[in-house]
Amino acid sequence: MAAKIHPRSRKVRVLATLGPASSTPEMIGKLFAAGADAFRVNMSHGDQASKVAVIQAIRSLEKTLGRPTTILADLQGPKLRVGKFAEGRVMLETGQTFVLDRSPEPGDATRVELPHKEIFAAAIDGARLLLDDGKLVLRVTGHAPDRIVTEVVVGGALSNNKGLNVPDMVLPLAALTEKDISDMAFALEQGVDWIAMSFVQRPEDLAEGRKLIAGRAALLAKIEKPSAVARLEEIVEHCDGVMVARGDLGVELPPQDVPPLQKRIVEAARRQGKPVVVATQMLESMITSPSPTRAEVSDVATAVYDGADAIMLSAESAAGAWPIESVAMMNSIATAVELDPGHGDRVHFTVTKPDPTTADALAEAAKGIAVTVSAKAIICFTTSGSTARRIARERPSVPMLVLTPDLVAARRLGLLWGAHAVHTRDVDSFEEMVAKAKRMVIRHNIAGAGDSVIICAGVPFRTPGSTNVLHVVRLVGDELKGYSGSEG
Repeated sequence: MAAKIHPRSRKVRVLATLGPASSTPEMIGKLFAAGADAFRVNMSHGDQASKVAVIQAIRSLEKTLGRPTTILADLQGPKLRVGKFAEGRVMLETGQTFVLDRSPEPGDATRVELPHKEIFAAAIDGARLLLDDGKLVLRVTGHAPDRIVTEVVVGGALSNNKGLNVPDMVLPLAALTEKDISDMAFALEQGVDWIAMSFVQRPEDLAEGRKLIAGRAALLAKIEKPSAVARLEEIVEHCDGVMVARGDLGVELPPQDVPPLQKRIVEAARRQGKPVVVATQMLESMITSPSPTRAEVSDVATAVYDGADAIMLSAESAAGAWPIESVAMMNSIATAVELDPGHGDRVHFTVTKPDPTTADALAEAAKGIAVTVSAKAIICFTTSGSTARRIARERPSVPMLVLTPDLVAARRLGLLWGAHAVHTRDVDSFEEMVAKAKRMVIRHNIAGAGDSVIICAGVPFRTPGSTNVLHVVRLVGDELKGYSGSEG
């Protein structure tokens, strides 16, 4: 029989990236035990065949735990790179002229191939071109259909195939490359729960992904381009969740602009009730060190205080020397922040006005009633997960136990703030709903005799989007006998 897994004591989720340091079934199990709630599979590294065993290991863990486990497949996106150099490497001097052209000939200190025709079409005088994660900066001084002339603003060493960022241009690039389309098809065949699209520039970029996914996974938009920020509200509206991808944001924007932008993205997602993940370099020093810097701890804490749904580890858990310790540290930081008496007030700095619907009105009411009657939990019956998302948007002070007959919906809720999803049989009547709510809240060690709990559901049952019931019940000792057995 599967182990009985109690909910995490914290509400923010921890998303751990898997990689060479953490891809075995044993390591994945240890990461979960250390605090990982969901797992990211990075499609930028390794081949598809190597991902099969990783995904299967996560699903095997799910069976062992008896708890839905969330998998996010992160697509590489349209990576821009310069070509190769005859000597493999050149030194660019500040103030010199450097040309990017369409010629496949190996480059030198005066020119190099740029194998992306879209950049030539979008080039404008004065635009910045950032090379090697922003270490080198060029400024466009002239351009033609097959040639871009630049001045080197910040020089340095440049070697083969280094990455290129173009923060001052909106490129007419396809949102999904051939590799992305292949990787997406593979990930969907493997049954992943979320697909993350990289380098989203505009809401239209999400349309192709949505069409190809065809409802088989939730769609997450990675916000890592300044052009995406200009249409942030629309992008959030057209996806199921967003990620604050601070790596490329920090390359294309001045570093001091990233923190306020992070808060803006988190707020936009929270207002629309979409899960938001804060990612990149959160515990970067733990790639090589068993403990983080104090600044990194504060960075993680800030995301938790802002009410992010999930916080993510990248190389720390994928390729670092201390993957288990990194997850455990993130878990500890998040738990400590949520125990701060001021956490609840800070999480509600973002105003999340309910839509004029019955479901939103009940979600808002559930948060208030939980405080008034000192309820121990909100129990949410849902088919699609929409009721749980509405309640989570309110950031209630008590745990949320989500009961759903849909395993797919249960898995997708792994990135949702405060949600402990349980895959269980549906109910057919109001009386059965109340009895099941009592049974499950005790079985999962959330409440006990004498406690009050709040139930949110929709009647008639098995009708997605029909939330119209809010019921408060008190758990009485005599009626709870025998509720600790296996699911019935």
